[in-house]
Amino acid sequence: MPVRGEWQDRLVSTGLPQREPATDLPPTVTIYEVGPRDGLQNEKTVVPATVKAEFVRRLAAAGLDTIETTSFVPASWVPQLADATEVLDLLGAEGLGPRRPVLVPNERGLDRALEAGVGAVAVFGSATETFARKNLNRSVAESLDMFAPVVARARDSGLWVRAYLSMCFGDPWEGPVPVDQVVDVAARLMDLGADQLSLGDTIGVGTTGHVSRLLDALMARGIPVERIGVHFHDTYGQALANTMTALRHGVTVVDASTGGLGGCPYAKSATGNLATEDLVWALDGAGVRTGVDLGALVETSVWMAGQLGRPSPSRVVKALAGSDD
Repeated sequence: MPVRGEWQDRLVSTGLPQREPATDLPPTVTIYEVGPRDGLQNEKTVVPATVKAEFVRRLAAAGLDTIETTSFVPASWVPQLADATEVLDLLGAEGLGPRRPVLVPNERGLDRALEAGVGAVAVFGSATETFARKNLNRSVAESLDMFAPVVARARDSGLWVRAYLSMCFGDPWEGPVPVDQVVDVAARLMDLGADQLSLGDTIGVGTTGHVSRLLDALMARGIPVERIGVHFHDTYGQALANTMTALRHGVTVVDASTGGLGGCPYAKSATGNLATEDLVWALDGAGVRTGVDLGALVETSVWMAGQLGRPSPSRVVKALAGSDD
C-alpha cells in the first residue's frame, strides 16, 4: 500500500482525468459527506469513537467542507452510532458548527444535540407509509407531527436544519412510489421550516428520467432547486448518472460517502452510497469545483478500508490503489 503522500503522485502519473469543462453543469458543487454517519451506521462491527473522530478530521483535511458527523438516535435503533457524544467530545470545536450536522430523530435527540453544542441538525422522513412505520414506528403524518417541534426548536436555537426524505424513487415493500406522493410529502416536510431537502434513493432504483421528472415536479410545487440536495445509492450502478442528471437540472448539493460506504439498517436492499471519490473524479474532469483534494481523499478511503478490514468499493480507489488495495 502506498505511503502517505504517494496518492497525489499516482494521480499526477495517470494524467487523468483530462479536464474538459461541461457547459451544462454548475461551476461549483457542494459535497455533503455522509460517510461518518450514513456510511458507518450499517457496519456489522462497531467502529471505535477514536477512529470515527479521526475519519472526520481526515475528511476535513481533504477539503470536504460539510460533513455529517453522527446521529443522536437511541442505541437500540442504531448501536453503531451509540457513541455520538463521545465522538463529538473527541472532535471538540471541529465537530460543531453549521457545517457539521448531526441526525436527530425526535425532540430527545435534539435535546442531546443542543447539549453537545452542535450548529446543524437533520431529520429523516419517509415518502412511504411502510418505511415510515419500519424506521420511525409512525405513519407519515405522525412523523411530520413529530418533526414539527424539532425543526421549530432547532430554528429558534439558531441551528441550520436539513430534511431527508427517503424512498423517493422506490420502496422495497410498496414498489414504485408515485412522483405526486413524493412531492406532497416533500412539500409538507419543507413547510415545517427546514433549510434544505435531501431526496433519497434509498434502495438505488432511480433512473435518469425519473430524476428529471421528480425535480421538475418539486420545482413546479414551489420548492426551489437551490434548496434541494440529492442522495443516491448505487445498488444498480446508477448513482453517478442520476447525480449528473440532477446537476444538469440545477442541483448543486450532492450527498456522497467516502469509499462508497453505507446502507440502511431498515432497508436490507439498500447498498452503499455514491462514492465521494467517484463523484470528485467525474466533477474534476468536467471542470466543476468541489474544493476536494482527490489524492488526500483516496488516502483517507484506503485508511478507513483498513480499519474496516475490507477494500473500498469505490471504482476510483480501486483503480488508483491497484493490487495494493
